[in-house]
Amino acid sequence: MRKRILFICGSLNQTTQMHRIAEQLSEHECMFTPYYGNTLETWLVFADLAEGTIAGNKLSARCLEYLNQHRLPLDPGGRIRNYDLVLTCSDLVIQKNVRHYPIVVVQEGMTDPEGFASRLVKNVPFLPRWIAGTSMTGISNQYQKFCVASEGYRQLFIRKGADPARIVVTGIPNFDDFAAYCHNDFPHRDYVLVCTTDLRETYRFERRDVLLRHVVNIAEGRRLIFKLHPNEKSERAIAEIRRYAPDALVYIHEDVGPLIANCSVVVTQYSSVTFIGLALGKRVYSCLDIDELERLMPIQNGGRSAASIARVCRQILTRSTAARSRPDVQQAMAI
Repeated sequence: MRKRILFICGSLNQTTQMHRIAEQLSEHECMFTPYYGNTLETWLVFADLAEGTIAGNKLSARCLEYLNQHRLPLDPGGRIRNYDLVLTCSDLVIQKNVRHYPIVVVQEGMTDPEGFASRLVKNVPFLPRWIAGTSMTGISNQYQKFCVASEGYRQLFIRKGADPARIVVTGIPNFDDFAAYCHNDFPHRDYVLVCTTDLRETYRFERRDVLLRHVVNIAEGRRLIFKLHPNEKSERAIAEIRRYAPDALVYIHEDVGPLIANCSVVVTQYSSVTFIGLALGKRVYSCLDIDELERLMPIQNGGRSAASIARVCRQILTRSTAARSRPDVQQAMAI
């Protein structure tokens, strides 16, 4: 039977992941929405205090532009229809209007390291999980299944408090076929690539001048190429780069995969693209523990993760249909 599925999108990475999964579920009616929250998050967006998040106006507009460009059917905020299943890119917020539906969470990529904020949220349960950023991903347990990138990540989420029975290792779209980036037409080779982050845009501390001096020393006269984070204030970042590396090339919207595939050295801070550099055998500088990243490395299955996640969704839909057909369930629903 044809079912209705709502896909709650977010950043461009999260949105393209959801689109790829929906393509594997084409037998069903798939609807899409930019990320949204509950009352508190809606007020923060209205007050222009959520611009560093996927619920903010800038990233929501970028998500909506992608959905419209690909002519995907929209249901903003999931308000138009009832659904048999909801897929979401994050469980930091579980929206009130979808809590009674079966939910599948799909891991976006790398999660933030745990710190003071995550310990605070764990000890003060009424605080919203998003205060601690993506370090709290997966621990809501308000979902049927959580599709994750690797066995290493499965163990990480379990240690944080996720229900082991709900976690399934499927791999994740956009992170399951890094070798494909080696076939590209990007014109440059053998350079030092710097992938910046949006720490400042998400209200965290960063000394960008320290990073820039560091990468100039690493380059030792080699060509420098910068790939700015899509959420970053590009004008400010470019002006800073010009002070320390006036001849560097700067890209904003270029696909980062081919840039990493063609470089000799990749410099990151706290970014999922670090996985690409490690998988492709690049020399990697990062603020993160490289040994831990290698344990967490997303499985490489030749781009089959979306199909694996779709199978998980079909299993949930089948169980839900079977449960609703039982007389005791029908009686409870009638009450």
